[in-house]
Amino acid sequence: MDLRDTPEEARFREELRAWVDANLPADKRGGRGGAQRFEDPFIREWSRALYEAGYAGLTWPKEYGGAGAPHSFQAILYEELAAAQAPTHVGVIGLSMAGPTIVAHGTEKQKARYLKPILAADEIWCQGFSEPDAGSDLATARTRAERRGDVYVVNGQKVWSSFAHIADFCILVTQSDPEAPRYRNLTYLLVDMHAPGVEVRPLRQITGEAEFNEIFFSDVEVPVENRLGEEGEGWNVAMTTLLHERATLGFALTATLDALFGRLLEEARGRELDPRLREALAREWIELQALRYTNYRALGTYERTGLPGPEGSGVKLRWSEANQRLTKLAREVRGSDGILDDGWWNHQQLRSRGNTIEAGTSEVLRNIIAERVLGLPRSR
Repeated sequence: MDLRDTPEEARFREELRAWVDANLPADKRGGRGGAQRFEDPFIREWSRALYEAGYAGLTWPKEYGGAGAPHSFQAILYEELAAAQAPTHVGVIGLSMAGPTIVAHGTEKQKARYLKPILAADEIWCQGFSEPDAGSDLATARTRAERRGDVYVVNGQKVWSSFAHIADFCILVTQSDPEAPRYRNLTYLLVDMHAPGVEVRPLRQITGEAEFNEIFFSDVEVPVENRLGEEGEGWNVAMTTLLHERATLGFALTATLDALFGRLLEEARGRELDPRLREALAREWIELQALRYTNYRALGTYERTGLPGPEGSGVKLRWSEANQRLTKLAREVRGSDGILDDGWWNHQQLRSRGNTIEAGTSEVLRNIIAERVLGLPRSR
């Protein structure tokens, strides 16, 4: 496999770099991440600029506001934004999850209503999948959607929902028929987060910030026209969401880790490091290369078949643990200097603790790999 850019990819990369250099102020590079995604008004401005330049929804069909570009262009976008230490689009849930699912399963009316505001960052989306008693196991979701005429009445609770406290809409997996067989009892809804009965409670993290949220639904009325797919087909629709989430997610994660590693190398240069720390740096560089080439292998499969493979789950699992190790290593490399710095690395280390929960817990991802890659029997 030739991992070099094609002439078209090289031109796109060059144009993208020039645009970022011309449009991203120096003082907006290399932010701390975390809750900064919500708090800095510039992030909305930057997201709108990405849309107006044609970089939001690169792989979406042109008729829905995208560029119809190949998935390799999306990977290049992730790489270059990370290399420039640029903010990501604030509508990340809408762009990578809600939007592609609406394109695949939505009615023309739904597509006309929701897709453009996602691209332009006019409306923010969150995800209502995980639950306190079900975790990331969607098949055991207990949030209930009871059909009453032209509406579903929703009651229940979701948790670990990023962006929920600023979201306008939620992609929600509900139990619509408790008597139906497993995987046939779910219905997928598009829920207005401003509707009566929706309550969001931010969850305070170890960083002191609140990025994740609980969402409570108390007799929330959702029009039947806001159902995505057919009643009882929520599992299949949700699988579309998760496939798209992990299709090119590895490139975004690995590119971000690459930028972080480069920053750590700058910290290490000029310091007298003991052999243990030098070996640790080498191990993390090797891990980074393994992630990078796994991404390219996954991209090749995706472009040939149109379906993401299981590599996305493996990359997310290994990245989350690598990021935790790397940020811890940075604090060791800095030594006593880390106590007196501005807290950037300390914040990254604390924030990294959430990596093994968000976008699929490590436990669930290991089960997916065991069952779908290794062919081992189900754990339950």
